[in-house]
Amino acid sequence: MSDVRHVLVLPDREAAEEVADALGERFALDEEPRTVRDELAGEDDAEDAQWLVLLRDEAGRLDPQELDAFVGEWEGWREEP
Repeated sequence: MSDVRHVLVLPDREAAEEVADALGERFALDEEPRTVRDELAGEDDAEDAQWLVLLRDEAGRLDPQELDAFVGEWEGWREEP
């Protein structure tokens, strides 16, 4: 079993929360995605920083290109590992 993780980058907290909610509806997930503020953003205001949605995909079932297209609907992107 591998430790595959996907990092989805979103422009704001609202988009990240929407993506985290929608992921469960669109994809079969083993666990709930985590939403976190990008610690490297260096912004004082958390609302202006990028937000990350972290997914574990130990079975390797999630298609990276499908995730790219999905997160693009919220003007986000998937970071390559």
